[in-house]
Amino acid sequence: MEDEARSRSDLIRIFLDRKNTIAVVRVSGNPEKYGHIVYKDLKEAGYEVYPVNPYITDASGDKCYPDLRSLPVKPDVVSIVVPPKVTEEIVKTCSELGITKVWMQPGSESDEATRFCNDNGIQFLYGVCIMIEFRGAGNVQ
Repeated sequence: MEDEARSRSDLIRIFLDRKNTIAVVRVSGNPEKYGHIVYKDLKEAGYEVYPVNPYITDASGDKCYPDLRSLPVKPDVVSIVVPPKVTEEIVKTCSELGITKVWMQPGSESDEATRFCNDNGIQFLYGVCIMIEFRGAGNVQ
């Protein structure tokens, strides 16, 4: 159990490396929604971060991309803030694009999505919130 906690902690540190480009899938246009807060906080912290949502074109004044394929760069990490069934499709897209790090926000994970990641060489986190980990590391004022 201690090894599992240590490896999870190491994975969190790897995912939150400042050199990583992060895509936040399902950024909201509503500043009070979680997807919007994740995007805004990571951007303000200096990450290269891209908003993804097929239903909006703008996030905090930045161009919002309809899907991962539309991004101008391949992200190192994809943070997913969607229902589990949508996550299952997103992890397949990540595999097709060669994206190897996925952070499934609490509530977006499913057994099928985690199994797919395991079977396709995608490192993933779930059951832990990117913002709690990010803020816990002293990254947000």
